[in-house]
Amino acid sequence: MFNAPKFILASTLLAMLPACSQELSKEEQEILDARIADEAQPTNMIAILQDNPDLSTASILVGLSGVGIEMQDNGPYTAFVATNEAFNKLDTQALSELLSADNKEELASIAEYGLVKGTMTSADIAKAITDGGGSASIPTVGGGVIKATMDGDAIVLEDGAGNKATVTKADVTSSNGTMHIVDNLLMPK
Repeated sequence: MFNAPKFILASTLLAMLPACSQELSKEEQEILDARIADEAQPTNMIAILQDNPDLSTASILVGLSGVGIEMQDNGPYTAFVATNEAFNKLDTQALSELLSADNKEELASIAEYGLVKGTMTSADIAKAITDGGGSASIPTVGGGVIKATMDGDAIVLEDGAGNKATVTKADVTSSNGTMHIVDNLLMPK
């Protein structure tokens, strides 16, 4: 006996079967590509440093200092990371000498000076500045203090030597904290 509703349902299902085996739509492919890209992103601060060519000098500094091993799976931290361009402001010979494995203690003091225990987003820093009446003192892992102020919407940091650095890219998140990219190298006294 012929059953029209079942026949129509079966025909519809058979007609849909080829659609399931076709390629993804453009939108579906974009979503899939975005998910794959997100999963391929580095997760901890060290991986992010190593993955960003504009931060390669900072990556070398952290690696040679030994601080990178400590940071890799510990945290959370807030790191103020200088760009290659910031390192290039140093005298070429001074930079070459600085990035020598023989200067491990000095490298460690510089790396630890730009590192803070706990996570501080740019909003947290701005709030601390407001709460501090226009400035905030941020204690570093290395035992120093970074002074933070605002210049308009920009966060400006002052190191122990009186040098200033502006946060050029804030809130780079990782599995073990937050990084803020700065335009000048922060140095202890």
